[in-house]
Amino acid sequence: MHMTLLLIVSTVLVVVAIIWTLLIFKQEENKMKKYEEEGDTFEDQLRRSEEYEKRSLRSDVPLQIIIYSVFTVLFFVVFLIYLM
Repeated sequence: MHMTLLLIVSTVLVVVAIIWTLLIFKQEENKMKKYEEEGDTFEDQLRRSEEYEKRSLRSDVPLQIIIYSVFTVLFFVVFLIYLM
C-alpha cells in the first residue's frame, strides 16, 4: 500500500516537472523566434540581459525557493507515509 502511494506520488511529481519544463522551454523558444524576426542587435541583447538579472533576483529566485520548498516538503511527507 505505502509503496504504491510512493510510486504514484513520485510519478505525478516527475510528470508535473517534465510538463512544466517543456512549457517553459517552449515559451523561451517563442521569445527567441520573436527576437530574430525583429532584428536582434547586440544592444538589445545587452539590455535584455540586464533586465533579466534584475527581474531574476526580484521574482524568479523567490519563486524557485518556493517551488523547491514545496517539493521537498511533499517528498518528506510521502517518505514518512512510506515509513509508517
